[in-house]
Amino acid sequence: MTTRFLADMGVSMRVVDWLRAQGYDTIHLRDEGLDRLSNGQIFDKALQDDRTVLTFDLDFGEIVALSHGRKTAVIVFRLKDTRASHVIERLSAVLSESGHAIAGGTVVAVEESRHRIRRFPDEPHM
Repeated sequence: MTTRFLADMGVSMRVVDWLRAQGYDTIHLRDEGLDRLSNGQIFDKALQDDRTVLTFDLDFGEIVALSHGRKTAVIVFRLKDTRASHVIERLSAVLSESGHAIAGGTVVAVEESRHRIRRFPDEPHM
């Protein structure tokens, strides 16, 4: 199954256009007039639409960790160089090397020269 993406407002449309050119089903919050959604609402939309969130907002790691078993994936860019060309370069490496590991409950932290994947376990049902 191909990863579907939801780009947060901080992500350049050039990144979205690049993903689309690579064949990924990608929407930007701006595409749907959703530029004022809270982070929680963005998470809920991604969950509902089965999309991976692309963001620069570090709060999303905590949102996934506290999601009580509700699973969507988040790719968080922790980059000093936030130019679209650099973001595309780093995202391309992540998708090439670890695209298979991006699934619900996963946070991928993308840094300048590496990326880390953290999977949050399912919570036990009471």
